[in-house]
Amino acid sequence: MTTAELKKTANEVRKGIIKSTHAAKSGHPGGSLSAADIYTYLYFEELNIDPKDPKKADRDRFVLSAGHGSTLLYALFYLMGYKDINLEDLKNFRQLGSKTAGHPEYGHLEGIDITTGPLGQGIASSVGMALAERII
Repeated sequence: MTTAELKKTANEVRKGIIKSTHAAKSGHPGGSLSAADIYTYLYFEELNIDPKDPKKADRDRFVLSAGHGSTLLYALFYLMGYKDINLEDLKNFRQLGSKTAGHPEYGHLEGIDITTGPLGQGIASSVGMALAERII
C-alpha cells in the first residue's frame, strides 16, 4: 500500500472505532484511535499473517495486552478479510455473547492467538510464544 492508502485505511479504522464504542456506550477509544496508524502499517505491511490461512505455521503473532485497544484489532481483522468477522460483529462490540468482546478472547475470532488475562500477562505470554517458535 502507498502511504496515502495506509493513511486512508487508518482513518476508516478510526471511524469504525468511534462508531463501535459509541454504540456500545462503553469502552476506551483513545488507545485505539492513537494507535491506528501503526497498527494499520503493521498489519498491512509488516506482519506475516494470512487471513485465508490464519493458523498457518511460522506466522507472526500479535499479542494485544491492552484490551481496550481491541476495537482497533477487530476493525483490522475485518478490513484484512478474516472470514469470521463482519460489520454486524463490529456493531455488536462489547455486547453480551458477541465475538467482539471488550478484551480479545482466544477462540472468538481466528486472528486472536491468546487471551492475555491480568495486566502484565501479555509480555510473559508473548515471550513464551516467541521462544516456542524459535525452538520449533
